[in-house]
Amino acid sequence: MPTHPSSPSSRGTQPLVSYIIPAYNLPTEMLRECLDSILRLSLTQEEREIILVDDGSAESPLPSLSDLANEIVYIRQPNRGLSAARNMGLRVCQGRYVQFVDGDDMLLQSGYEHCLDFIRFQQADLILFQTTSRKPAERAIYTDKGPVSGSDYLRHNNVRASACGYLFRHTLLSTLRFHEGILHEDEEFTPQLLLRAEQVYETDATAYYYRKRNGSIMERRDNRWKMRRLDDLLSVIDTLSEQLDRLPADDRAALQRRVDQLTMDYLYNVIVLTHSRHYLDRALLRLRRRGLFPMAKRKYTRKYKIFSLLINSQTGRRLLLHTIPLFTK
Repeated sequence: MPTHPSSPSSRGTQPLVSYIIPAYNLPTEMLRECLDSILRLSLTQEEREIILVDDGSAESPLPSLSDLANEIVYIRQPNRGLSAARNMGLRVCQGRYVQFVDGDDMLLQSGYEHCLDFIRFQQADLILFQTTSRKPAERAIYTDKGPVSGSDYLRHNNVRASACGYLFRHTLLSTLRFHEGILHEDEEFTPQLLLRAEQVYETDATAYYYRKRNGSIMERRDNRWKMRRLDDLLSVIDTLSEQLDRLPADDRAALQRRVDQLTMDYLYNVIVLTHSRHYLDRALLRLRRRGLFPMAKRKYTRKYKIFSLLINSQTGRRLLLHTIPLFTK
C-alpha cells in the first residue's frame, strides 16, 4: 500500500473527488465501514482518491486493510491532531473536489450520490448537505437551493461549520488550511472557505452519518478541557474578527454575522460549561475589550435577538445563568 499518492500522470486522469480520512486509534472494523461507504459510490477508481491519514495510532490499521491496497493512499505521521492530519491530506490530494470524512463516520450512498450530481452537472464550488447520527430512510426526491455566492449564503444563514458537512472545489483553498493545535478549527475554516465560493448549493439530502462515541474530543467533561474549549473558541472569534476590516462590504457583513453568532455561542457555552457568574463576568470583560460586548442588536434569528437582549442586561444574565443549565443537563 503506498504511503504517497501516485502522480496525475501515473493515474491517467485527475480524480474527481479526493476523500481525506483522518484516523487515530480507531477500531479497524469501524474504519473499514467508512472506507466501504466510499467504495460503494458510483465513482470509478479513476474518479476517486481515498487518502487515509493515520495520525500516530498505537497500531497501524494497515495489516487489516491489505485487501484495499489498490484503493487507498496510506500516510502515517506522528500524532499531531485532527487539523494536522487534514492538512497533510490537503498537501497531497489531487482531486478536483475534496471531501473530509472522519474515520469513525460514513457516507450515506443515496444522499451523497445526489451531491455528486452537483459537481458532475452543475459545476458547483461547494455543496452543503445534511448530516445525521441516525440512519435515515431512503428518499428519492430532494429539495435544493442555489446557486448563491458563499458571501450571500453567510449573510442570510446560520452555518453548520463541520468540515465534513460539505463537498468543495479544491482550487477554492489557495493557501487556506486548518489552524493546528486548537479545538473548533472548523468554525475558523468553514466561513473563510465559503467566502471564496461563487456557486454554493444547499440540499436537504442526508449524506453523512456520524457516530457519537464515548471519549471523543467533544464528549470530554474535565474542567481543564472545558476551559480549553472556551479559550480556543475565543481565539477563533479573534482570528475572524481581525479579517473584517480587510474585506469588501458584502463579505464583511457576511463574516460579521458569523462573528456575532460565534460570540453568542461562546457566551452560551460559558454558561453551560461553568455555571459560574464569576466566569461569565470575566468572559464579558474579555469580549468588551475586543469591542464584541454589549452584543450587537441584530435580527439574524429569533434566538440571537432574545439572547443578545438578555445577555446585555444584568437581570437578563441572571435569568440565563438560572435557566440555561436546567435545559442542558
